[in-house]
Amino acid sequence: MGNYSGAKRHKQGQNNRESCSLQQKQIPEESFLSHDDGDKRDVFGALKRNSADHAAETSKGFSFTEVGSIRKSNSKVVCCHFSSDGKLLASAGHDKKVFLWNMETLQTESTPEEHTMIITDVRFRPNSTQLATSSFDTTVRLWDAAKPSYCLQAYTGHNSHVMSLDFHPKKNDLFCSCDANSEIRFWNINQYSPSRVSKASFGTYLVILYPGGSTQVRFQPRIGQLLAAAADNVVSIFDVETDRQTHSLQGHSTEVHWLCWDTTGDYLASVSKESVRVWSLASGECIHELSSSGNMFHCCVFHPSYSTLLVIGGYQLIFDFLFWQTILLINFYFSISRGPG
Repeated sequence: MGNYSGAKRHKQGQNNRESCSLQQKQIPEESFLSHDDGDKRDVFGALKRNSADHAAETSKGFSFTEVGSIRKSNSKVVCCHFSSDGKLLASAGHDKKVFLWNMETLQTESTPEEHTMIITDVRFRPNSTQLATSSFDTTVRLWDAAKPSYCLQAYTGHNSHVMSLDFHPKKNDLFCSCDANSEIRFWNINQYSPSRVSKASFGTYLVILYPGGSTQVRFQPRIGQLLAAAADNVVSIFDVETDRQTHSLQGHSTEVHWLCWDTTGDYLASVSKESVRVWSLASGECIHELSSSGNMFHCCVFHPSYSTLLVIGGYQLIFDFLFWQTILLINFYFSISRGPG
């Protein structure tokens, strides 16, 4: 059985700063996108869809249980995203194409393999059936789930692997993408060239570039005033209009590979293999932390209705279960509920 150190409320002032201070440590870059990881497909194939096989998790009146599973690809899934209305789910990864799921019928369609390397991120355009994908092939491509048989537009200009992208929540003709050289490009969806190119510094602007590059970008929900970007073990917050850094969130000792805002845009969660941290944008401080001794965390998402619930998934085996069998529900204002194990 794995061993967790509890998520805890940090004291204000010195204790908080000490627990979230940056730990300088050289970590070999290990990507969750690697082809060399052990193949877990046989394990996935043996899993049953019966929700009775999995215990329900409850926290503060919120019930969490598996209701079904869907599988289309034999290759690894790297990313997924729901459309704004929740009717469509897009998933992508090593197949180099997007699978589009109708959530009412579970029927699927797919895009052609126009990307030449694996897809690293997929995001729906707000209030639209259009979606975009980023890829190791250095491109971003635009698609329409209503007509998925061809690519609407390809955006080129990055000189290294494109790691992530995101649409602005209000200016939905604007999206940004980041690459392994820490370059962030802002695009108008109707133009072939970027409207702005920034070098993410994650320190003094335009000076420090981490060798691991940028791993993920996410706009602040609702207003989109801020952009969160992760590189190495630092999360930086930028003002979208001025391109100036407003926060440098330091505390992870290994690479941050996932970011998620809460629905209000007041809090940001960051995930590395060793920990999950919740940050307050008002103070710029880490206010809650969940650590793992098993190097297992990979991604997280805030519940859209239960705003204080954070769902965490891990890529590696946890408690002898695959990541989606051992999901943690954290009510970081009140308590922790551990997943089945």
